[in-house]
Amino acid sequence: MMHNTTRLLVVEDDPNLGYLLREYLLMNDFEVTLVTHVAAALEQAQAAYFDLAVLDVMLPDGNGFDLAKTLQQQHPELPFLFLTARSLKVDVLKGFALGAVDYLKKPIDEEELVVRINALVKRLKPNGAPDAAARAEKLMIGLYGFDPALQELQFGAKVQSLTKRESDLLQLLAARPNQLVAHKDILVPLWGRNDYFNKKSLNVFVSHLRKYLVDDPQVSIENVHNQGFVLRCPV
Repeated sequence: MMHNTTRLLVVEDDPNLGYLLREYLLMNDFEVTLVTHVAAALEQAQAAYFDLAVLDVMLPDGNGFDLAKTLQQQHPELPFLFLTARSLKVDVLKGFALGAVDYLKKPIDEEELVVRINALVKRLKPNGAPDAAARAEKLMIGLYGFDPALQELQFGAKVQSLTKRESDLLQLLAARPNQLVAHKDILVPLWGRNDYFNKKSLNVFVSHLRKYLVDDPQVSIENVHNQGFVLRCPV
Protein backbone atom coordinates (compact mmCIF):
# COMPACT_ATOMS: atom_id res chain seq x y z
CA MET A 1 0.00 0.00 0.00
CA MET A 2 1.60 3.26 -1.11
CA HIS A 3 0.96 6.85 -0.07
CA ASN A 4 2.43 10.06 -1.42
CA THR A 5 2.59 11.51 2.09
CA THR A 6 4.72 9.77 4.69
CA ARG A 7 2.50 8.68 7.57
CA LEU A 8 4.10 8.54 11.02
CA LEU A 9 2.83 7.02 14.25
CA VAL A 10 4.55 8.96 17.05
CA VAL A 11 4.34 7.53 20.58
CA GLU A 12 5.47 10.17 23.10
CA ASP A 13 3.99 10.70 26.57
CA ASP A 14 5.54 14.11 27.25
CA PRO A 15 2.79 16.50 26.08
CA ASN A 16 5.14 19.42 25.42
CA LEU A 17 7.68 17.41 23.45
CA GLY A 18 4.92 15.53 21.66
CA TYR A 19 3.29 18.78 20.57
CA LEU A 20 6.57 20.23 19.32
CA LEU A 21 7.47 17.06 17.43
CA ARG A 22 4.05 16.85 15.85
CA GLU A 23 4.02 20.50 14.75
CA TYR A 24 7.53 20.35 13.32
CA LEU A 25 6.84 17.13 11.44
CA LEU A 26 3.58 18.55 10.07
CA MET A 27 5.49 21.61 8.87
CA ASN A 28 7.74 19.24 6.93
CA ASP A 29 4.86 17.56 5.11
CA PHE A 30 4.52 14.41 7.23
CA GLU A 31 1.12 13.08 8.25
CA VAL A 32 1.39 12.55 12.01
CA THR A 33 -0.71 10.57 14.47
CA LEU A 34 0.44 11.35 18.01
CA VAL A 35 -0.46 9.08 20.93
CA THR A 36 0.78 8.97 24.51
CA HIS A 37 0.06 5.39 25.61
CA VAL A 38 0.88 1.84 24.51
CA ALA A 39 -2.81 0.93 24.23
CA ALA A 40 -3.54 3.88 21.94
CA ALA A 41 -0.51 3.06 19.78
CA LEU A 42 -1.74 -0.51 19.25
CA GLU A 43 -5.23 0.72 18.41
CA GLN A 44 -3.89 3.15 15.81
CA ALA A 45 -1.56 0.56 14.27
CA GLN A 46 -4.53 -1.74 13.88
CA ALA A 47 -6.80 0.93 12.43
CA ALA A 48 -4.52 2.70 9.94
CA TYR A 49 -1.49 2.33 7.68
CA PHE A 50 1.81 3.93 8.74
CA ASP A 51 5.15 4.14 6.99
CA LEU A 52 7.11 4.38 10.24
CA ALA A 53 6.53 4.31 14.01
CA VAL A 54 8.56 6.59 16.30
CA LEU A 55 8.59 5.11 19.81
CA ASP A 56 9.52 6.50 23.18
CA VAL A 57 10.66 3.87 25.69
CA MET A 58 9.21 5.17 28.95
CA LEU A 59 5.40 5.24 28.69
CA PRO A 60 2.62 5.48 31.30
CA ASP A 61 1.08 2.06 30.63
CA GLY A 62 4.17 0.08 29.66
CA ASN A 63 7.40 0.62 27.75
CA GLY A 64 8.45 1.06 24.18
CA PHE A 65 10.45 -2.17 24.08
CA ASP A 66 7.39 -4.27 24.86
CA LEU A 67 5.36 -2.16 22.45
CA ALA A 68 7.92 -2.85 19.72
CA LYS A 69 7.67 -6.60 20.35
CA THR A 70 3.89 -6.48 20.00
CA LEU A 71 4.09 -4.38 16.85
CA GLN A 72 6.55 -6.85 15.36
CA GLN A 73 4.14 -9.69 16.06
CA GLN A 74 0.97 -7.96 14.90
CA HIS A 75 2.33 -5.68 12.14
CA PRO A 76 5.68 -7.09 10.94
CA GLU A 77 5.57 -4.80 7.90
CA LEU A 78 5.68 -1.65 10.09
CA PRO A 79 9.24 -0.40 10.65
CA PHE A 80 9.97 1.44 13.89
CA LEU A 81 12.68 3.51 15.51
CA PHE A 82 13.24 4.58 19.09
CA LEU A 83 13.47 8.24 20.13
CA THR A 84 14.24 8.19 23.83
CA ALA A 85 16.31 9.54 26.69
CA ARG A 86 17.40 5.96 27.47
CA SER A 87 20.95 6.16 26.14
CA LEU A 88 22.79 3.33 27.91
CA LYS A 89 24.57 0.91 25.61
CA VAL A 90 22.43 -1.98 26.86
CA ASP A 91 19.26 -0.08 25.89
CA VAL A 92 20.59 0.76 22.42
CA LEU A 93 21.55 -2.87 21.80
CA LYS A 94 18.17 -4.04 23.04
CA GLY A 95 16.43 -1.64 20.68
CA PHE A 96 18.32 -2.90 17.64
CA ALA A 97 17.91 -6.52 18.73
CA LEU A 98 14.15 -5.96 18.65
CA GLY A 99 14.44 -4.91 15.00
CA ALA A 100 14.54 -1.12 15.23
CA VAL A 101 15.70 0.64 12.07
CA ASP A 102 17.32 3.39 14.17
CA TYR A 103 17.83 4.42 17.79
CA LEU A 104 17.87 8.18 18.37
CA LYS A 105 18.73 9.79 21.67
CA LYS A 106 16.98 12.80 23.18
CA PRO A 107 17.41 15.66 22.89
CA ILE A 108 17.62 15.55 19.10
CA ASP A 109 17.71 18.48 16.72
CA GLU A 110 14.40 18.64 14.83
CA GLU A 111 16.10 19.18 11.48
CA GLU A 112 18.27 16.10 12.02
CA LEU A 113 15.17 14.09 12.94
CA VAL A 114 13.45 15.06 9.69
CA VAL A 115 16.52 14.17 7.63
CA ARG A 116 16.87 10.81 9.39
CA ILE A 117 13.20 9.94 8.96
CA ASN A 118 13.20 10.90 5.27
CA ALA A 119 16.30 8.78 4.65
CA LEU A 120 14.80 5.81 6.49
CA VAL A 121 11.43 5.97 4.75
CA LYS A 122 13.05 6.33 1.33
CA ARG A 123 15.17 3.26 2.03
CA LEU A 124 12.34 1.20 3.48
CA LYS A 125 9.66 1.83 0.87
CA PRO A 126 9.27 -0.82 -1.83
CA ASN A 127 10.70 1.48 -4.52
CA GLY A 128 13.92 1.89 -2.53
CA ALA A 129 16.88 -0.49 -2.28
CA PRO A 130 17.04 -3.10 -3.58
CA ASP A 131 15.99 -2.02 -7.07
CA ALA A 132 12.26 -2.28 -7.76
CA ALA A 133 12.70 -4.19 -11.02
CA ALA A 134 14.83 -6.80 -9.31
CA ARG A 135 12.24 -7.23 -6.57
CA ALA A 136 9.70 -8.64 -9.01
CA GLU A 137 11.89 -11.58 -10.11
CA LYS A 138 11.48 -14.85 -8.25
CA LEU A 139 14.81 -16.37 -7.26
CA MET A 140 15.94 -19.93 -6.52
CA ILE A 141 18.19 -20.39 -3.50
CA GLY A 142 19.06 -24.06 -3.48
CA LEU A 143 15.71 -25.84 -3.07
CA TYR A 144 14.01 -22.66 -1.89
CA GLY A 145 11.91 -20.39 -4.05
CA PHE A 146 12.24 -16.76 -2.97
CA ASP A 147 9.71 -14.16 -4.09
CA PRO A 148 10.96 -10.69 -3.06
CA ALA A 149 7.77 -8.97 -4.25
CA LEU A 150 5.61 -11.10 -1.95
CA GLN A 151 8.34 -11.34 0.72
CA GLU A 152 7.96 -15.12 0.79
CA LEU A 153 10.40 -18.01 1.03
CA GLN A 154 9.00 -21.37 -0.13
CA PHE A 155 10.33 -24.88 0.50
CA GLY A 156 7.98 -27.44 -1.02
CA ALA A 157 4.55 -26.74 0.43
CA LYS A 158 6.03 -24.74 3.30
CA VAL A 159 5.83 -20.95 2.91
CA GLN A 160 7.67 -18.58 5.24
CA SER A 161 6.58 -14.94 5.26
CA LEU A 162 9.45 -12.48 5.68
CA THR A 163 9.53 -8.98 7.03
CA LYS A 164 10.62 -6.31 4.56
CA ARG A 165 14.04 -6.05 6.21
CA GLU A 166 14.52 -9.84 6.08
CA SER A 167 13.43 -9.93 2.44
CA ASP A 168 15.71 -7.05 1.40
CA LEU A 169 18.67 -8.63 3.19
CA LEU A 170 18.11 -12.05 1.63
CA GLN A 171 17.71 -10.48 -1.81
CA LEU A 172 20.95 -8.58 -1.41
CA LEU A 173 22.84 -11.74 -0.41
CA ALA A 174 21.17 -13.83 -3.13
CA ALA A 175 22.29 -11.34 -5.78
CA ARG A 176 25.89 -12.43 -5.06
CA PRO A 177 25.74 -16.16 -4.23
CA ASN A 178 28.93 -17.72 -2.85
CA GLN A 179 30.59 -14.30 -2.74
CA LEU A 180 31.52 -12.16 0.22
CA VAL A 181 29.12 -9.28 0.76
CA ALA A 182 30.89 -6.77 3.00
CA HIS A 183 29.21 -5.29 6.06
CA LYS A 184 29.23 -1.83 4.50
CA ASP A 185 27.61 -3.12 1.30
CA ILE A 186 24.71 -4.39 3.41
CA LEU A 187 24.47 -1.76 6.11
CA VAL A 188 24.69 1.39 3.99
CA PRO A 189 21.85 0.55 1.55
CA LEU A 190 19.61 -1.21 4.10
CA TRP A 191 20.40 0.45 7.44
CA GLY A 192 21.80 3.78 6.28
CA ARG A 193 25.00 3.61 8.30
CA ASN A 194 27.88 1.18 8.79
CA ASP A 195 28.40 1.29 12.54
CA TYR A 196 28.68 -0.94 15.59
CA PHE A 197 25.02 -0.88 16.59
CA ASN A 198 23.73 -1.51 13.08
CA LYS A 199 26.09 -4.48 12.78
CA LYS A 200 24.47 -5.90 15.91
CA SER A 201 21.05 -5.42 14.32
CA LEU A 202 22.29 -7.05 11.09
CA ASN A 203 23.43 -10.11 13.06
CA VAL A 204 19.92 -10.51 14.45
CA PHE A 205 18.38 -10.51 10.97
CA VAL A 206 21.00 -12.95 9.67
CA SER A 207 20.09 -15.33 12.51
CA HIS A 208 16.43 -15.09 11.43
CA LEU A 209 17.32 -16.02 7.85
CA ARG A 210 19.47 -18.92 8.99
CA LYS A 211 16.49 -20.43 10.81
CA TYR A 212 14.35 -20.10 7.69
CA LEU A 213 17.00 -21.83 5.53
CA VAL A 214 17.67 -24.92 7.66
CA ASP A 215 15.64 -27.32 5.48
CA ASP A 216 18.20 -27.37 2.67
CA PRO A 217 21.63 -28.52 3.94
CA GLN A 218 23.27 -27.04 0.83
CA VAL A 219 22.19 -23.52 1.81
CA SER A 220 23.81 -21.53 4.60
CA ILE A 221 24.86 -18.01 5.50
CA GLU A 222 28.52 -17.94 6.44
CA ASN A 223 29.96 -15.25 8.69
CA VAL A 224 33.38 -13.98 7.61
CA HIS A 225 34.81 -12.44 10.77
CA ASN A 226 34.97 -8.62 10.67
CA GLN A 227 34.25 -8.62 6.93
CA GLY A 228 30.70 -9.65 6.04
CA PHE A 229 28.55 -12.61 5.00
CA VAL A 230 28.43 -15.20 2.22
CA LEU A 231 25.25 -16.95 1.09
CA ARG A 232 26.41 -20.48 0.27
CA CYS A 233 24.12 -22.27 -2.18
CA PRO A 234 24.20 -24.26 -5.46
CA VAL A 235 24.21 -22.10 -8.59
